[in-house]
Amino acid sequence: MTNYLSWLTNIHVNFAFLFYQNLIVLKMPILFIGAEDVHKNLETLAYVWKELGDKGASRHSLLINLGGGMVTDLGGFAASTFKRGIKYINIPTTLLAMVDASVGGKTGINFNGLKNEIGVFSPAESVLIDANFLKSLDIRNLLSGYAEMLKHGLISTHDHWIELLKFDFNNIDYKVLQSLVGKSVQIKEDIVEQDPFERGIRKALNLGHTVGHAFESLALETQHPILHGYAVAWGIVCELYFSHIKTGFPKDKLRQTILFVKEHYGVMPFNCKQYERLYEFMKHDKKTQQALSISLY
Repeated sequence: MTNYLSWLTNIHVNFAFLFYQNLIVLKMPILFIGAEDVHKNLETLAYVWKELGDKGASRHSLLINLGGGMVTDLGGFAASTFKRGIKYINIPTTLLAMVDASVGGKTGINFNGLKNEIGVFSPAESVLIDANFLKSLDIRNLLSGYAEMLKHGLISTHDHWIELLKFDFNNIDYKVLQSLVGKSVQIKEDIVEQDPFERGIRKALNLGHTVGHAFESLALETQHPILHGYAVAWGIVCELYFSHIKTGFPKDKLRQTILFVKEHYGVMPFNCKQYERLYEFMKHDKKTQQALSISLY
């Protein structure tokens, strides 16, 4: 079986260089793609397809996606569509990819200014998580992934939610973080197993994402891109506020969430004149059918 590698470039240069040397020894063809969300598009997808073809990939080849959420999303989509589908595995190197993007089978790209507009459900053959990658991340990328863990905590037990709120980002204990990652992955896997194609309970995993994706789309449109997890964190606050108004989501838990997000993520930099544009992005969200689709609790 021939292995192909979709490589991430947003790790420290020395770290990437060391990995490159190891892969040369394995004589594994390598595809380099940019890691930022601006590269999650048709142009990059076409590049991966072309490289797979030029390097002789067949329907029996295996694509290894080594990188963050952008790499696993796009790489999974490329594998799922190349020659009507080849197998792939994910090796997530960011917290976001470990707890969200690389698990659950969602693949895709951004299109026409909208987040993840084109894609398919196609689970990886395997997801290999090495918590040592977390030590290579800066605080902003750790927090970006942690937003998805907060989401999992909100739909899980009270005890898990509290331990997430207590985690100290000023004095990071990677053993504790590794344990929290394991719990977060299990929460998502349990839900995905019940509803792999998002027709019921899996919609709970969209908490924060209708508004969050609108924030991301607005940021891309204004050429001030933001990290996915930051958009999700701000989206969670908005959607929990809707939940408090519509379904009576507990005020104390809403306050806990607001304080945590404000302390660690700040506030979304936008003004009142952009409300209408945000609403337009939400109307075009892929989850929207006849009306806006927002996860309420």
